[in-house]
Amino acid sequence: MPRSHKKHLAAAFTACLGALAYTVSKVHLASEGELGMPGFPAPADAYAAVANVEAAQLANAALGLLMAVVALLLMRLPRTPLVRWPVLIVSWAGIAMVGAGVLGFSARAAGLAPSLGATPPHMVTALAALLVGAVWATAWTIATVSATRSSRRPHTTSANL
Repeated sequence: MPRSHKKHLAAAFTACLGALAYTVSKVHLASEGELGMPGFPAPADAYAAVANVEAAQLANAALGLLMAVVALLLMRLPRTPLVRWPVLIVSWAGIAMVGAGVLGFSARAAGLAPSLGATPPHMVTALAALLVGAVWATAWTIATVSATRSSRRPHTTSANL
């Protein structure tokens, strides 16, 4: 197996694990009836805007599962354009969302974005969540770039050799 393929598989698997970590964190927050992210509690006024905190967090968890499936599909992206292009488009959109989240929560943790909420009360938990998000976004980007490139390459078969 070529080194680039191993890197692609490792990145897609890591992206899947990042999505699963997000999913687990959202299920945990739903069970606690809390909004926000691990280490980043939502401001008190955010609760007024959400009718059902548990349902909202479980919906986020479902989105996390969808992102995990998309990351797994990147491991061996089907050739069918009806699957291939939606997976790539969803991947790029997901990377943008996760990346924006990491940047926003990093700004909040550094005290640069007070409108996003107070500085995290448990900085170690917040930094761990930011690290997971950064690794997730990076791995997902590597897997998606690799899958995008492989979709442009002509395939070599034994008949072509």
